[in-house]
Amino acid sequence: MQVSEVKQKIETELKIQGKSPQTIKMYLYFNEKFLEFINKDPMQVTTDNIKMFLAELLSKGNDPGSVALARSSLKYFYDEMMEMNLMAKIKTPKKQRKIPDVLTKEEVFLLIDNAGSLRNKLLVEFMYASGLRVSECAKLKVQNLNLEDKTGLLKFGKGGKDRFFILSDRLIKDLKEYFDKKLDDGTYIFPGTSGPLNVRSIQDVIKRIAKRSGIKKKVYCHGLRHAFATHLLESGTDIRLIQELLAHSNLQTTQFYTQVSKKQLQGVRSPLDEI
Repeated sequence: MQVSEVKQKIETELKIQGKSPQTIKMYLYFNEKFLEFINKDPMQVTTDNIKMFLAELLSKGNDPGSVALARSSLKYFYDEMMEMNLMAKIKTPKKQRKIPDVLTKEEVFLLIDNAGSLRNKLLVEFMYASGLRVSECAKLKVQNLNLEDKTGLLKFGKGGKDRFFILSDRLIKDLKEYFDKKLDDGTYIFPGTSGPLNVRSIQDVIKRIAKRSGIKKKVYCHGLRHAFATHLLESGTDIRLIQELLAHSNLQTTQFYTQVSKKQLQGVRSPLDEI
């Protein structure tokens, strides 16, 4: 079996399962790199071949998350598709989840204040006020919004799931002004040259705004989503509701924000002070 055949099989199966373009891209990438590394027929692959490849990735400084993704990519083809049962005894280092340096409310205000245009201001507000991922924000359509109910419906979000999200009063006010001035009457709230504004463009916009704002922390799109969840938690919002707003399938993923929240930690009184 040729490398091209392997890639075609994987791509077809992943598309049938409705996996995201990014997932398909990474699974194809790691399977191709593996076959280049071992230089042998895929049907002759052994467990030791896979171990050597993963060890090589680690020795070259790849982080545990990338190595775990490589393992999942190979497991998908060799164990799930081809039923070769090669991966059962292969363990990789646990993914190290670092606690992000979360933006304060004051820093978010600085970003909004230094956005430079109403469109850019709305990009910041959607990711912070509604907790949207940058890819979800890019594909937002006018028909997704219900300004009367202060909600939006995201069609086919991450994992192909539909979900509701909240709209703030300030965001709605800015949206109405934006729609009054918007020359383009297409379906996308943030149109690009053809279709929606692309993710890379939004990421570049946020970087430029952060630079103008003088914020020393690393500022990135997903950081606004982190701030959304952390600030909700600090204000007393139930963690299960935050889970729903973030569309996390597992509560453990949302509980990560209990580690992020310094404010809650500072509110705990040490038992030493009770003596």
